[in-house]
Amino acid sequence: MNNEEIWQAALTDLEVSVSKANFVTWFQNTSIATRQSGTIVLCVPNAFVKEWLEYKYHKTIMKSLRTLCPETRIVEYIISSQLQPLLQKQRRERVFEQREGEEQMEFKELLVDRDTNLNPRYTFENFVVGSFNELAHAASIAVTNNPGRVYNPLFIYGGVGLGKTHLLQSVGNAVKKTNPKSKIQYLSAERFTSELVNSMQNNEAHLFKEKYRSFDLLIIDDIQFIAGKTKTQEEFFHTFNSLYEAGKQIIFSSDKPPQSIQNLEERLRSRFEGGMVADISQPEYESRLAILKNKAISKEPQPSEEIIEFIAANVQKNIRELEGALNAVVARTKLSGRVLSIPEVKDILAKNTQPKKMVTANQIIKAVAEFYGVNEKSLYEKTRKKEVVKPRQIAMYLLREDFNGSYPYIGQRFGGRDHTTAIHSFEKVSQDIKKNSQLYAEIKLIRERLYEYSVE
Repeated sequence: MNNEEIWQAALTDLEVSVSKANFVTWFQNTSIATRQSGTIVLCVPNAFVKEWLEYKYHKTIMKSLRTLCPETRIVEYIISSQLQPLLQKQRRERVFEQREGEEQMEFKELLVDRDTNLNPRYTFENFVVGSFNELAHAASIAVTNNPGRVYNPLFIYGGVGLGKTHLLQSVGNAVKKTNPKSKIQYLSAERFTSELVNSMQNNEAHLFKEKYRSFDLLIIDDIQFIAGKTKTQEEFFHTFNSLYEAGKQIIFSSDKPPQSIQNLEERLRSRFEGGMVADISQPEYESRLAILKNKAISKEPQPSEEIIEFIAANVQKNIRELEGALNAVVARTKLSGRVLSIPEVKDILAKNTQPKKMVTANQIIKAVAEFYGVNEKSLYEKTRKKEVVKPRQIAMYLLREDFNGSYPYIGQRFGGRDHTTAIHSFEKVSQDIKKNSQLYAEIKLIRERLYEYSVE
């Protein structure tokens, strides 16, 4: 593979462990500048992105690149302006041009509007509506038609890869089309926080306030990120009030409803719940089939109806996995130069989707204990030893996430603990996975051992 193909494959892997909003924010306009002698130099657009990738995502990037290029020992970052202009121009023209790996995003995914951060790819026209998202869709349409007057704020929550970002940006693009003069801003809560910190460090807090209180439509993805951040919540509270009192529209997305976001100030929770709160759940078979057919229109070669139906039946977790599976099948078809058989598609899904094999609670607990080298019985005891607490919390998380056990049931399984302990463990691990690449990798390995990645 050449540098562009390697980076596209790495981006595909990174997208799984990074939220959609943060992926687009921090990885757009990045590429491999050079690769030689075990050192990969990544080209980034500016010093801000360079610092953030080094600080926040370096380990995750290193892991992805080492998987593709085992000889990689060092990953460095260089700002695009420091490269020779001609080399920079050539790379810009080539980057994302070939997507022969098992990609999950189209080139257009990263072509965002600089003024609004909106991606023109996300529209209501290509958003598939089903029973799993119809309330959130209807509320978004209502907000688009009357911004600032109905459902303000609009709070949409749901799991990873279910289309929240698509829906939020569809509102922004529709409002922009109707009223090109509207001041619109889409960003992640993580970006909001980092900009606030930078403004305070540079004694430019007043400029930050002026900027964010001037928008007609403010869209913030992954708002749960501000939980526990006192300064961010303080500033956002005042920003919210300023926009709301001026009749400006505010839209949020989160991985959970307001009442489930821990360490969130009550005054913010109250405001989040003051408008419309709508959820997006996992798509049912008919919706998955419609989504795949919609995505397949732009693919070449287009998969057969039988293959699309097979993917829809076997990939059930979220839309991102659906699209990833479809792209993987299309990529393999291109490489082989022939139509794939169902057994071949099944093999691809086994390697590119989360397992569906049923497991028992005992198997989950045993797998976690073995992975961390602790006595299984110690997980049930009242001990607070660090080497036991972490595996216990992960076991509770997996019992909820993979076994779908109720919180009271999970609490009882672990020495008769209260259900609130199970809730705390699940939410803590859910949050830690997003910011701790090592933990993400550990849980992935546990699942590999547990399921052996077979599609049944």
